[in-house]
Amino acid sequence: MIPKAFSILVAAAALAACTPRSFETPPVMVETPQGPVTCQLYTSGLTDWDRATDAPAGMSVAVADSYCKKEGMARK
Repeated sequence: MIPKAFSILVAAAALAACTPRSFETPPVMVETPQGPVTCQLYTSGLTDWDRATDAPAGMSVAVADSYCKKEGMARK
């Protein structure tokens, strides 16, 4: 029973160490027709996490995030 509990504890600790922050690249500015979008991109293969951290007034979060995902794909 103790080895199983230890294995679960080790697995939980390993998963806790894997956060998006450990894969972040420096912020990237993307020019759009509505103005600049600041994006937080992640290492190659992780474009699902790419997101906008700042966008022009009036631009929805979904639209800003889509620009960032496109930029992430272009840089991979």
